[in-house]
Amino acid sequence: MPREKILVIEDEHDIRELISYNLESEGYDIIKAATGTEGVELARKKLPDLVLLDIMLPDIDGLEVCRKLKRDDSTKDIPIIMLTAKSEDSDVISGLELGAEDYITKPFSPRVLVARLRAVLRRNTDSHDSDTALIQVHEILIDIKKHEVTSSGQVINLSATEFAILSHLASNPGWVFSRNQIIDAVRGQNYPVTERSVDVQILGIRKKLGSQGRYIETVRGVGYRLKSE
Repeated sequence: MPREKILVIEDEHDIRELISYNLESEGYDIIKAATGTEGVELARKKLPDLVLLDIMLPDIDGLEVCRKLKRDDSTKDIPIIMLTAKSEDSDVISGLELGAEDYITKPFSPRVLVARLRAVLRRNTDSHDSDTALIQVHEILIDIKKHEVTSSGQVINLSATEFAILSHLASNPGWVFSRNQIIDAVRGQNYPVTERSVDVQILGIRKKLGSQGRYIETVRGVGYRLKSE
């Protein structure tokens, strides 16, 4: 069975080598890049299973790298975990808005890194292997296996996180979920994703769904639900 390929885009040599060593010890094949430009080129050439992407890079920053990869048809479905030394919500939210699946704040332990990486890879695999092929609510059609959403007949380009949130709400139409319940459902227990980031994801989903976005309702003081038919 071929080993999963991880692209590590990190300009600090010692951190890049530490990450690579720990992931290689876990059986992953590692591709390394020291700049954003090199990382984009390697992602397009090697098509890794996941990208670990530092935000602070010497040429183009990690947010711009994420934007480029998510706009390219050949790389848009590759999950990205952002690595950042910053803890401000704005950095996290910016990465999630661009389509990153998760983030880790430096410094981090190798065990946490491996656990988070496995969780993202497993989620990405599960979304393609789900037994439920289609979910339809109103004029929103979700094809789980194809990882595709249409709204009023138009194909909608959602990030993996947006897709997971919409699929969760659509699988339980009419049910109200708190922000923390949504986080737990799509990222697993105790992931450090802020409640504010859930609000941003919901806002993005509504905009992308167009007229069908009105069915994602805010329940004041509780959370969100997808209105049942």
